[in-house]
Amino acid sequence: MARLAVEVYNLVKVYPKGVRALNGLSFRVEEGEIYGLVGPNGAGKTTTLRILATLIKPSSGKAIVYGHDVVREDALVRRLISYLPEDAGAPSEMKGIEFLEFIARLRFSREEDVASVVEEAARISGLGRDLHRKVKTYSKGMKRRLLLAAVLAVRPKLAILDEPTSGLDVEQSLRARNIIRSYARSMGVTVLLSSHNMLEVERLCDRVGIIVGGRIVEEGSPQELKEKYGASTLEEVFLAVTRGVHG
Repeated sequence: MARLAVEVYNLVKVYPKGVRALNGLSFRVEEGEIYGLVGPNGAGKTTTLRILATLIKPSSGKAIVYGHDVVREDALVRRLISYLPEDAGAPSEMKGIEFLEFIARLRFSREEDVASVVEEAARISGLGRDLHRKVKTYSKGMKRRLLLAAVLAVRPKLAILDEPTSGLDVEQSLRARNIIRSYARSMGVTVLLSSHNMLEVERLCDRVGIIVGGRIVEEGSPQELKEKYGASTLEEVFLAVTRGVHG
């Protein structure tokens, strides 16, 4: 039986003024899997990722990462994960290479480990000489490549990615997807990602959970879901599921 990387049980999150973002959310992600969490705006995707990244606490229910409770063992969980928010940024006055060194030192103390992470991140980013320019001179796409490289190169057991290809053009998006897939397969990194790009999710993810109103309403591999709904694309599945729930 495959080891579970993520276990979410009956998760509820109620924000101030009674806004209910999650409403009994449950799902599991196996080790080494790329799992896509998709849904309409306001469905609870980012709230789920932030809870698993130990940034906010659930109102009730349980979330576990590699056997560790994200609330009671948050410090342990943070050692196992890396998190790329949709709106992540890097200090504008830092050079790209300095930012990568900074991130590497947050996770590793040995100089050889830091150097290895920086070298790997530089390769992943594909920014070359641009790494020696200040981040404030970067385009949105360049910043996203830098951040994605930093998140993956520290070799987390679980990479939590919120809209990982946001701001990237078609060629850069394809490159980023290939990198994510390669890391999941060769390094044994488990990936939990959220994306509005259904083509990206269909081509990248082993399984997909469709979240509506703070609950998973459909789940399966892209192929299973397409067959179930007689659809040719995951986008068609998404529309059928979300319209059906709201209808």
